[in-house]
Amino acid sequence: MSSVAVIDYGMGNLHSIAKALQHADPSVDVQISSTAAAILQADRVVFPGVGAMRDCMLALNGSGLAEVIRQVANTKPLLGICLGMQALLTDSAENGHTDGLGVFSGHVVRFAEGLTDTDGVRLKIPHMGWNQVRQQPHALWQGIAQDSRFYFVHSYYAQPDDGAIVAATCDYPNAFACALAQDNVFAVQFHPEKSQTVGLQLLKNFLHWDV
Repeated sequence: MSSVAVIDYGMGNLHSIAKALQHADPSVDVQISSTAAAILQADRVVFPGVGAMRDCMLALNGSGLAEVIRQVANTKPLLGICLGMQALLTDSAENGHTDGLGVFSGHVVRFAEGLTDTDGVRLKIPHMGWNQVRQQPHALWQGIAQDSRFYFVHSYYAQPDDGAIVAATCDYPNAFACALAQDNVFAVQFHPEKSQTVGLQLLKNFLHWDV
């Protein structure tokens, strides 16, 4: 039986993600774990997260899971979600400055104040709700129509150094990277577990992703 570990470092909606993974493929063994051995033994790993970057990195560094995630990023399929995606980059402007895991080269920045849409209506921060996602070719988009809508909640977004790793973009109001892909690592700013059918399809694709 294939297995997937959802990393538990004290931040994230772990049970909803685990439930969505189980629903996406009931044949997969889904485990929520904070244990390095269990995470490293799993066939695939999901790195979720909500909250502040500084708290995230303090928890990861304090528990030793930061190094575990770096090991996973070099060995097996890894899916980062929301704050989990942001933590994979070099650093973040959140909380003044916070160093990330450095799996992706790049930075996390905040949406500028005073942004407006095409009608001149001021856009709220955080960017919250459903928005269209423009895909670049990747196995994890299989069965998901171009410009499908996914659910977002965030005030910061990724700016990778290499545009070639951008797997999808979203507009708010300008285009920003909402998915990154590099080798066996895929990360998304949106919440697939809150994105109904298309989110479940992405999770199913991840559970069957052969890198």
